[in-house]
Amino acid sequence: MSDGLGLGGAYGATLSRIKGQGGKKSKLGMAALMWISHAVRPLKSDELCHTLGVEISSPNLNSDNVPSIGTLLACCQGLVVVDKEASTIRLIHFTVQEYLRAHPDLFSTTHSTIAETCLSYLNSQQVKALSASSIIDLQSTPFLTYSSLYWGYHTKWELSDCAKLLVQELFDNYNNHISAWILLKAQYLLHGVDFNKLSLFNGLHCASIFGVDEIVIGLVEVEGCNINQSDCVGNTPLVWAARNGHKGVVRILLGRDHVAPDKPDVDGQTPLLLAALMGHEDVVQILLGRDDVNPDQPNR
Repeated sequence: MSDGLGLGGAYGATLSRIKGQGGKKSKLGMAALMWISHAVRPLKSDELCHTLGVEISSPNLNSDNVPSIGTLLACCQGLVVVDKEASTIRLIHFTVQEYLRAHPDLFSTTHSTIAETCLSYLNSQQVKALSASSIIDLQSTPFLTYSSLYWGYHTKWELSDCAKLLVQELFDNYNNHISAWILLKAQYLLHGVDFNKLSLFNGLHCASIFGVDEIVIGLVEVEGCNINQSDCVGNTPLVWAARNGHKGVVRILLGRDHVAPDKPDVDGQTPLLLAALMGHEDVVQILLGRDDVNPDQPNR
């Protein structure tokens, strides 16, 4: 961290006070700082509070575990404030973020802990009971959107054994799971999605979107896995991986027997065309290295 403002010592002293609170207060304050400094995007106050109430691997969400925003702010000893204009919770100054990133020893297994929290939330009975075809009540499940869109990002950074088990649990119950709907909406704005066919979007499609190599390897080894299956928006896992530039997953899928590397989406766009359109040069080169990929295949 650039200490031109002379704040490093002050932040270190404040963190010592946070840790010195002991017990739940110390744990809550440090957990809040970890989430705020490592989340993919800024979190709203209710999102963060519900996040901190999740018990990893618990089958149920317990509202009694959710701290109030007042308690949360007090436990952070002034390092965290609510940005009323943006309706988010943030660090008091950008130099706090720099300080926390410069001292990674403050938090252990950050991304795996975040991933485990997201997956535990999605595996809860309350979330599994939600219907993808009905209006989502985000007031009762404020952490649903973040956990659906970003659990894969955090597992890509760091994948623990616990997270692997939680991913398996999620995919075992992925048939019409509400998080699949949210993920597809973010990727495609859900134009033309038939809710009756949402079950075609399976764990391999999802893992290919996120680009988590280890999870994809495990899924393609499952007996009966159809790596060429099109989902409810007409995409194969290879289409998703190429579209999102995940060269590791592209190599894994291309290495399987019976792969169809030129199978297009519903608009006639092949994995090669999508990779080129999105500017993923590495993926383009991988696909062009195969004799069974036609670079001149037209779309609609």
